[in-house]
Amino acid sequence: QVQVVESGGDLVQPGGSLRLSCAASGSIFNIYLMGWYRQAPGKQRELVATITSGDSTNYADSVKGRFTISRDKNTVSLQMNSLKPEDTAVYYCNVKSLFSDSWGQGTQVIVSS
Repeated sequence: QVQVVESGGDLVQPGGSLRLSCAASGSIFNIYLMGWYRQAPGKQRELVATITSGDSTNYADSVKGRFTISRDKNTVSLQMNSLKPEDTAVYYCNVKSLFSDSWGQGTQVIVSS
């Protein structure tokens, strides 16, 4: 079993910053990809950013230049700057390892004045 726990979601004003964190624990073997996804009300879950075990990153066009993903062993973080109302969503962490593909429960981010 793999446990994935996100934290850091909050209410923030437009233009503000927020840092999300995710920790994976349990029976994890050879994590090769970690990432953040988000789901806004009434919309499908979408990719935000991913990072490989070799620290190669990939970003959705909508967050390039504003968000930065980083990782350290079994944790992954998402630094979000210049937040916009359209960034409002539940953010989910995903961890892919040799024998598992695990999701967290999500953390709510609300960008509003």
